[in-house]
Amino acid sequence: MSGSPSISRRVIRYLLLAQLFALLVGWAVWNGLSLAGVWSSEPTTIDDFAETRARRLILDSIQRAPDGSLRLEPTAALIREQARTPGFKFAVFTVESGMPLPGSSPELVAALAVVATGGAVKPQAMWFDWADQGPKERTGALRTQRTPYGYVRVASFGYRFHWYDVLYSLYFQEGDWMQIYFSIAFAACAASAWFTVRRGLAPLTNAVQEVERIDLDSLNQRIRKDQAPSEVLPFIEAVNGALERLDADAMRLRRFTANAAHELRTPVAILGARLDAPEEPSFKNDLKRDARRIRNIVEQLLASARLGGAAAPLGESIDLVAATQAVVKDAALLAIKNGRQIALEAPAGSVRTYGDRLAIESVIANLVDNALRAEPRGGAVLVRVTAEAVVEVVDHGAGVAPEDRTQIFEPFWRKTNATPGSGLGLAIAKELMDRHAGRIWVEETEAGGATFKLSSHNLQES
Repeated sequence: MSGSPSISRRVIRYLLLAQLFALLVGWAVWNGLSLAGVWSSEPTTIDDFAETRARRLILDSIQRAPDGSLRLEPTAALIREQARTPGFKFAVFTVESGMPLPGSSPELVAALAVVATGGAVKPQAMWFDWADQGPKERTGALRTQRTPYGYVRVASFGYRFHWYDVLYSLYFQEGDWMQIYFSIAFAACAASAWFTVRRGLAPLTNAVQEVERIDLDSLNQRIRKDQAPSEVLPFIEAVNGALERLDADAMRLRRFTANAAHELRTPVAILGARLDAPEEPSFKNDLKRDARRIRNIVEQLLASARLGGAAAPLGESIDLVAATQAVVKDAALLAIKNGRQIALEAPAGSVRTYGDRLAIESVIANLVDNALRAEPRGGAVLVRVTAEAVVEVVDHGAGVAPEDRTQIFEPFWRKTNATPGSGLGLAIAKELMDRHAGRIWVEETEAGGATFKLSSHNLQES
């Protein structure tokens, strides 16, 4: 988005500020060492910083008279400086003739007359002492300066330091050339900072291009980390983690759709066939059994979808005995009408666990439904709840071969095509128990058959 903040511009700004800060610190240290006499072979005083400002005040006072000649007409600022600094003197000389402009300090003109006007060697800039005006300190300067009226030599003496002289020295020192130098240097710094940042952020740009190629059908792709710098690596790992979660959610959604389609297809087809066939004596019982099976499938699918959300209610306190008893009670009438029995063994009190009640009941109902279909006619299915929060569903049917006890929990697995169902009920049950940090497994019934067990002891209340 065009209105979004740019990390490149942000980094470039900070780099330029850092370089400007370094320049200022370097300038301050250099001048500080000069004041201490470390770098300069001649003594330097803090008043030397005032020379630039004093020279600017003098230059601003140069005026052209009606007859075309130049003269010094002190501005208000120059007058205030004279009042603030007793002994402050100034003079301006033309370069061609070396003559002083009217308004110059006579004493300073007399002291510099030989230097400014005579001799084959004419100084462009110099510091000077004036022994007749005080101690031998470097408190005077003569500089050649370009003005709108041509080149002149500006002399000043007796200036004194003020805090804003530092700003004058930075901005006006060496005339316009210093400003041009700093402008060029700053532009070069900006260009080098831009190039450096662009090159430095190239791995992030490449990562963005990789992310742009990822869509719903390619959520399994990940951003490469092999060339990512250490500063960007946590961001890339976070994005990869988000992609993994999105991929898992998308797979869960696809699996839910497939589960719903496959699980409901068989019982709906059977129900349709019953409705199209002539009524038999067991017609109503068969319809009730089919309706119960469809209900169990729908409840399992809804429980799986609900637990797949971010706010799955796994902290609900559940009475495992009461939940199992409700499932057995619902299945009892259908079991009797189909020539089978169902019994419940449970502690007298309650067995508490944490989780989603509907999901736990759905898993138990699935195991009971499978057991009633596997139990021979005239047999009895036993449902047992232990004090350790383990639910056992025991049947006396054909059982599950040892080599198949792991595969039966895989989606769509069936021993033979003659086996009813789509092979998703136990897969959903295992997924629900995994989300409860529990476990579901199958063992052999002592007298033959299969005993399915589910345990939520990891969630059991103390």
